[in-house]
Amino acid sequence: MADLKLTKIVKSYGDVEVLHGIDLEIESGEFVVFVGPSGCGKSTLLRTIAGLERITAGTMEIDGRVVNNIPPSERGIAMVFQTYALYPHMTVYDNMAFGMRLAKKSKQEIEDRVRNAADILQLGPYLDRLPKALSGGQRQRVAIGRAICRDPKVFLFDEPLSNLDAALRVATRIEIAKLNETMPDTTMIYVTHDQVEAMTLADRIVVLRGGYVEQVGAPMDLYHKPANLFVAQFIGSPAMNILDGSVASASSGKVAVDVESGGKATVPIAGTGAKAGDAVKLGVRPEDLRIAGKGETPIVNGMIDIVEALGEVTLLYVQVEGHEEAVLAKLPGYHQVERGTAISLTADAEQLHLFDSDGHSMARKAEAKEAA
Repeated sequence: MADLKLTKIVKSYGDVEVLHGIDLEIESGEFVVFVGPSGCGKSTLLRTIAGLERITAGTMEIDGRVVNNIPPSERGIAMVFQTYALYPHMTVYDNMAFGMRLAKKSKQEIEDRVRNAADILQLGPYLDRLPKALSGGQRQRVAIGRAICRDPKVFLFDEPLSNLDAALRVATRIEIAKLNETMPDTTMIYVTHDQVEAMTLADRIVVLRGGYVEQVGAPMDLYHKPANLFVAQFIGSPAMNILDGSVASASSGKVAVDVESGGKATVPIAGTGAKAGDAVKLGVRPEDLRIAGKGETPIVNGMIDIVEALGEVTLLYVQVEGHEEAVLAKLPGYHQVERGTAISLTADAEQLHLFDSDGHSMARKAEAKEAA
């Protein structure tokens, strides 16, 4: 088991600083996923943990031991890369055993570890095959098996599924989830740009942007309580709709909002300090929108631009006056609606998110104020 503690981690390449004072604690046995757009620093952060990149400033500890100047081979870490990096002339067995042979492990220990890893990853029938005789998903499992054989304290995964097709990604993601259950004492850190992988695999997600940590939390915490507009739109698929508005009134634990295009909403938040006339952003997820019934006050009034009937859901792209991007509604089942018709959409008040003019969650600000 291994705890990781990162304190004020900075990484620079010459004059360019790409990690800006990262603070993060990861507990033993956790499965933590780093997510963010391309160039946000997630792979760089992973490589600093592995020791493949030298830290410019800050302190990194594994099990209370400072490892800033400890070489990768002595950190108790195994890494699985985006590319499989298998030796093409070696069998699956020999690929998995290679690192242990270099470490001069006994034949029996090598045999035991390879067979155990093969059982975990269902690679037993393929141990005598060469990599060229395997599918992409099987090759990635061999790379994971090679890491398991090292018996590491910490597993690092750097976008291990990005080279696989859609079906193999799903199958291999399930294998990694099973691996996590099989090895509950091993700490795992996983880098991906795919939020589906993050939401389904992680105990906690670290959202990065521009070398800064935007938010850390359990998947459902990030989904239901995003700290800011960036997290709100990054977590969730399709992305959250964001509508401009202004505060109509704020009292009795509620904030009434006048939404662009004439819509209205009441958000149950207390202690925000909001005043009438303040500019705000209203967030509502596509799956939380529904067609407004008789007597319900709509949040969105607009014209249907595109209809995508997918069977289990119907996606409506609604053009709203004064709103550049179409508002997306994800309605369950099939809805027989026509393009070019007017529509009004609403949502339950508890499903709405309110952000101030700087993009910060007003609910989280109110919680922080109350806690203080």
